[in-house]
Amino acid sequence: MSSRERALAALHGLAIGDALGMPTQLHSRGEISMHFGRIDGFRDAAPDHPIAAGMRAGSITDDTEQALLLAHALIEGDGALDPEDLAHRLAAWEEGMRGRGSLDLLGPSTRAAVAAVLAGTPASEAGRNGTTNGAAMRVTPVGIAVPSRLPELVDAVHDSARVSHDTGIAIAGAAAVAGAVSAGISGASWREAADFGIACAREGSTRGRWVAGADVASRIAWALEPRSLDDLIRLNGTSLASQESVPGAFGMLALAAGDGWEAALLAANAGGDTDTIAAMAGAIAGACGDEFPAAAIETVVTVNHLDLGPIVDGLLSLRNR
Repeated sequence: MSSRERALAALHGLAIGDALGMPTQLHSRGEISMHFGRIDGFRDAAPDHPIAAGMRAGSITDDTEQALLLAHALIEGDGALDPEDLAHRLAAWEEGMRGRGSLDLLGPSTRAAVAAVLAGTPASEAGRNGTTNGAAMRVTPVGIAVPSRLPELVDAVHDSARVSHDTGIAIAGAAAVAGAVSAGISGASWREAADFGIACAREGSTRGRWVAGADVASRIAWALEPRSLDDLIRLNGTSLASQESVPGAFGMLALAAGDGWEAALLAANAGGDTDTIAAMAGAIAGACGDEFPAAAIETVVTVNHLDLGPIVDGLLSLRNR
């Protein structure tokens, strides 16, 4: 696959994983089994779902929408990201979602940071408490736009995370995903990309404000070792904490031997932050050359009216200049 094909597959994989996990997000593994049996494809969300109520099968969530928002900010800024501009873009996105009656809005760290910026807090200080996975879920465009070189790649990740997730844990998680995506765009296999993601996570953990928590790089390395899905869920966790969801995405890929569709299905059935974990796993797999089912690509493109080609071209123009 060419770098353009891999970049497009990364965004398709992000959207597919997001849509597969959409109806099961926030549910336990047992609840998923009770309501759906096993998720083996796109499903409608339940009418009483606390976030995704009424969303049709194949619909993306905030994971993909915020990633595309970040992609546009990168392209329009010629590769530079202004934290205050990003905060205003995120606020406008949430307002638009509210206007459409959606309950799938900003996550806790991003919402608090954006509110602080709008209230006058400098953007450079707003994200000092953000430890959840909002920066990691939207970071795929950075991995496409920036070559797999350290420390430049982690510098760009930090810029994308700073406004809402300026902590070592959150930056490490985002750096791991961006690093794996960037390595994949350069031709790496999924396992080579995972190893580079670990190196990026180690670098990312030195950025931002220190907060207590498990080391993301070490958890990814643990998740890549041979183990069962039960162990991954029970010992690592699948919450929206960066130190759980990011290693969880890498662990799902390991269980699926790099197959993005299968990894996303595993995540969608695992419980917890299913859409985000599946989206990150799908993005990494796509960047590493995995081909998703053509019918799945057609579904997410059609249902969500996606036009990803120009976005990919804009991001690769930044990467190749």
